[in-house]
Amino acid sequence: MAAVAADSAAAAIPASSEERERQREAMPGLDEQWRQVENGRERPLRAGESWFLVEQQWYKQWEVYVKEGDQDAKTFPGCINNAGLFEDQISWHLREGLLEGDDYVLLPATAWNYLVSWYGLEDGQPPIERKVIELPGIRKVELYPIELLLVQHSDMETALTIQFSHTDSLELVLQTAREQFLVEPQEDTRLWIKNSEGSLDRLCNTQITLLDASLETGQLIIMETRNKDGTWPSAQLCGMNNMPEEDEDFQGQPGICGLTNLGNTCFMNSALQCLSNVPQLTEYFLNNRYLEELNFRNPLGMKGELAEAYADLVKQTWSGYHRSVVPNVFKNKVGHFASQFLGYQQHDSQELLSFLLDGLHEDLNRVKKKEYVELCNGAGRPDLEVAQEAWQNHKRRNDSVIVDTFHGLFKSTLVCPDCGNVSVTFDPFCYLSVPLPVCSRRVLEVFFVPMDPRRKPEQHRVVVPKKGNISDLCVALSTHTSVAPDKMIVADVFSHRFYKLYQLEDPLSGILDQRTPSRDYNNSYYGLILFGHPLLVSVPRDRFSWEGLYNILMYRLSRYVTKPTSDEDDGDEKGDEDDDDSEDSSSDEEKEEVPGPSTSSSVQETEQEQAGPSSGVSSRCPFLLDNSLHTSQWPPRRRRKQLFTLQTVNSNGTSDRTTSPEEVQTQPYIAMDWEPEMKRRYYDEVEAEGYVKHDCVGYMLKKSPVQLQECIKLFTTVERLEKENPWYCSSCKQHQLATKKLDLWMLPEVLIIHLKRFSFSKFSREKLDTLVQFPIRDLDFSEFVIKPKNESAPDLYKYDLIAVSNHYGGMRDGHYTTFACNKDSGQWHYFDDNSVSPVNENQIESKAAYVLFYQRQDVGRRHSQTASSDTPASPASGSIPNPEIMDVN
Repeated sequence: MAAVAADSAAAAIPASSEERERQREAMPGLDEQWRQVENGRERPLRAGESWFLVEQQWYKQWEVYVKEGDQDAKTFPGCINNAGLFEDQISWHLREGLLEGDDYVLLPATAWNYLVSWYGLEDGQPPIERKVIELPGIRKVELYPIELLLVQHSDMETALTIQFSHTDSLELVLQTAREQFLVEPQEDTRLWIKNSEGSLDRLCNTQITLLDASLETGQLIIMETRNKDGTWPSAQLCGMNNMPEEDEDFQGQPGICGLTNLGNTCFMNSALQCLSNVPQLTEYFLNNRYLEELNFRNPLGMKGELAEAYADLVKQTWSGYHRSVVPNVFKNKVGHFASQFLGYQQHDSQELLSFLLDGLHEDLNRVKKKEYVELCNGAGRPDLEVAQEAWQNHKRRNDSVIVDTFHGLFKSTLVCPDCGNVSVTFDPFCYLSVPLPVCSRRVLEVFFVPMDPRRKPEQHRVVVPKKGNISDLCVALSTHTSVAPDKMIVADVFSHRFYKLYQLEDPLSGILDQRTPSRDYNNSYYGLILFGHPLLVSVPRDRFSWEGLYNILMYRLSRYVTKPTSDEDDGDEKGDEDDDDSEDSSSDEEKEEVPGPSTSSSVQETEQEQAGPSSGVSSRCPFLLDNSLHTSQWPPRRRRKQLFTLQTVNSNGTSDRTTSPEEVQTQPYIAMDWEPEMKRRYYDEVEAEGYVKHDCVGYMLKKSPVQLQECIKLFTTVERLEKENPWYCSSCKQHQLATKKLDLWMLPEVLIIHLKRFSFSKFSREKLDTLVQFPIRDLDFSEFVIKPKNESAPDLYKYDLIAVSNHYGGMRDGHYTTFACNKDSGQWHYFDDNSVSPVNENQIESKAAYVLFYQRQDVGRRHSQTASSDTPASPASGSIPNPEIMDVN
């Protein structure tokens, strides 16, 4: 061994003795060499620091050389030689299974540099440099880095082998792939990994390390480059293509792109088109600034998936290569994170917009770990101080492009009605939901049914207080009929029965303008088929018998029921012996309810009957008579043929009980069971359905248009809290129905105004079709913002309209569309799902306007100065469908 070592050392010693002497003279003393190298080895490991491997055999020889203190040639180690650590001298890969202390020693960079300067490195050998990595609970030198195979999606055959540290980020892998494959800076790319099953998985979060992503040596990493039309090649391969069939060579104005209706998704399309036409937000996504701010670990977010799906949609619609896009990927992503939007039911565009803004904010929140922040109360401090503190606290937890663009600040003032305690807080908002001035009156259409059988029912249209009672309806109708209000009974008639009887003190809100689905039942009950209109009669007690009741009803029906003649009375009565199972001709003659208003309210006069002599007893028993066909046992046979039989029933006409007239008081509904032949011969169905229209039916309650500023002023009006939502007073120590006032303190760059057209209460649901007139330009908020004004910057309070979400139709059906101004051309367009057409500004204002998007003028001016286009195109003439005849989905 000594001879071999001597020969090896001799080979590394300079050939001439003069050169050997110069090298040795340049070296520090052996003791100094040992001190410098060993001191370096004793330093602690620091993450990211470089350490070097030296073969154990060479290092041991060097130790002998310096420890013996003899610079004789026989122990001189010569050049550093790490050949024993490599698999081969071509790839220079380290051998597997190397152990520190057995195969190699580790030296910090300073010690390594000393040895190389003193002894040199074997020709052709690369230094073995390794990084210190920090793992959970430990720091170590990474001996074996990860070797990944990088390929392009378009060329899976050509792979590059690149080494990375376990602590390198996926972003470094992506940047390396972009550099290696010469991808242009403006092109979008993303990474996929081929897993052990052979399928591909997205590497979404490029901010994590290779260790966190569980990547291993030899794995295939695929870089995908976005197509010029905004789509990804992988989407087409996976059958998720968002594109309908269209001209491949199409090139149009970016942003002028429709969205296909996937089935009642017009609400989503409308919200997306509005948001897509917010210039600063769209440019944020088009310029890929979102990639640096994706928050994959926010527990309140959607793992960045919603933001990525929205970004893909924006890039496609603004590529200029599509007439329309199919937003199925985005729709599925929304349904995945918000179950209320699963399926294909109609929803509200404002509700979808609210979810989308909140979801994008959390996906793009720059705050990775939210700290606890206490709600700050005014407590007598100046508003400026409290507002600034509230906004700073909000930004400590919420900082995103959504906050930058859409968030403003309210001032909320609550006053206790008992002790006068005042609470002032400042709260952020993302949009304003402003009420519409509601008319205090409403129009009701009713039918007046006189007690006089010769008079036909009358259709009336009356104006009543919206928050009035049934008594107000009777008073209003009394002016048309000259019948005293206390002589009227109000009933809701539906499906040939009295649906409900109202008391005078009942609220008018109980009478609906639209029929609810729960009342749309069939006219048949347990095989019974009802026809005609129910009657309300009063019976004198001295006539209170089956025969007396029969005569009274005949009198009340005399307008459309003919009495049999004497000859007819003597006719064959065998029909009385047959079972009346209601399976007869009356089913073919079943009547619908009286045509006219959707409300089924009818007012019946309750004056004394004039059916015959009376004993003068003034007490009367009112009865509800529900026309019905049902079997009944009539009292003993009479000589005269009866047109119908009578029996007591429940309010639906389904009871089969037979009772005496005296028992009717406990169950005041009676059914008239017509024999089919008698009904055919003596019942005039046309006359039974007849009614007349009063002159008042032509009256229409005119609705005057309101200004948007009126809605905003109403929003900032003092109101009292409802019983369901009391406020806890810190002074009284109890919940109070305090007064509340909202004021606008700070407005955002883009102000979203939601017009609250849909009204919900315990008894009613309605849509307000009031025309709200709103300005296209120069909407001035200076009178509403209470924060001290910056008089040198008036643009901070002036806004221009950039988009409108429209709703046509009623509560349960309808259709959403969008008006939007293109950020590049300045041209307004009408977006109706996949159809897009240019429009003039004078076509934008309508009763359908639902959500308005306004951009602050100083922001719009900055954008116009940086826009590539010179001047906006002049508005082109266009047309939109008439909302009165528009198809709804």
